Amino acid sequence: MANEELFSPSGLTDRQAQEFHKFFMTGFTVFTLIAVVAHILVWMWRPWVPGKNGYTTLLDISQTISQTFLT
Repeated sequence: MANEELFSPSGLTDRQAQEFHKFFMTGFTVFTLIAVVAHILVWMWRPWVPGKNGYTTLLDISQTISQTFLT
């Protein structure tokens, strides 16, 4: 058994563990970026903290904007 063939408790060689870590971190980063963009888009659509009149103000604003673009 050569040095590179020494196994860790996970059963992976050091090189295999590094490769797995690289792919895991890439996937985690992509997932996190997608989640952040989704949260920003949802916040723009309907903020979690409404204004002083609640969501009715936001509804009035959105109706005014949609009527402006549809006419």
